[in-house]
Amino acid sequence: MMGKSAQKNNQNPENDPIVTDQEATNVQNEQVNESAETSTADNLTVQMVELQKKYDELNDTHLRLMAEYDNYRKRTLREKADLIKTGGESALVNLLPVVDDMERAVKNARVSEDMTAVVEGVELIYNKFISYLAQQGVKPIETEMKDFDTDHFEAIATIPAPAEELKGKVIDCVQTGYVLFDKVIRHAKVVVGE
Repeated sequence: MMGKSAQKNNQNPENDPIVTDQEATNVQNEQVNESAETSTADNLTVQMVELQKKYDELNDTHLRLMAEYDNYRKRTLREKADLIKTGGESALVNLLPVVDDMERAVKNARVSEDMTAVVEGVELIYNKFISYLAQQGVKPIETEMKDFDTDHFEAIATIPAPAEELKGKVIDCVQTGYVLFDKVIRHAKVVVGE
């Protein structure tokens, strides 16, 4: 009979102290693992929410910066177009008095019999115009007896030099050249002695 009751004790896990301790340990380990997994999952969820929030903030900032840059680019293009359109306005407004003087000179030349007075009037207008150009930084290139320089002069002809010291020098200027603040805007067309 003892054999049967020992077998019954072995079959009943509650009575077996080894099985009961292992199962309790397994259940506890499972509970710890589940709570660890739950806390890890909760931590991951919290991190995901924080990362999503950070991403949304950065994306919003990026979109705003892109919109600001696009507005800046459009505004500067518009300002640049306006400057190109009206940039020469002040130069043209200051030329209008010269045009007025030229109109008066033409009227007077038609009815005047004194040609010296007409010539003097045209010379005054010319001097006024040259003065205006100088105020704007435009100056004529000096050519008289200068050494030929391809940076400032364009040789349209060469002639035998009348004197030895005139070789390689500008002998005559056919068309005046101009510089704008030391930058050549039109080369002087000259005759060079060889």
